Amino acid sequence: MRVTVSPKYQIAIPRSVRTRLNLKPGQKLEIIAYDNRLEFIPVPDIKELRGSLKGIDTAVERRDRL
Repeated sequence: MRVTVSPKYQIAIPRSVRTRLNLKPGQKLEIIAYDNRLEFIPVPDIKELRGSLKGIDTAVERRDRL
């Protein structure tokens, strides 16, 4: 799949990709330049992360808290 960069350096994300990744208008994307390519990573809304760490073991010894 190819897209074209506009004169304002904008791109349109094809509908099939938006649907597959469940992207919404206004959603944030992390862009990482890796070698000679760009990777777009959807940033989840903080509300979606609620409860995702439930049950995590907090008794793990950490070197930064010695």
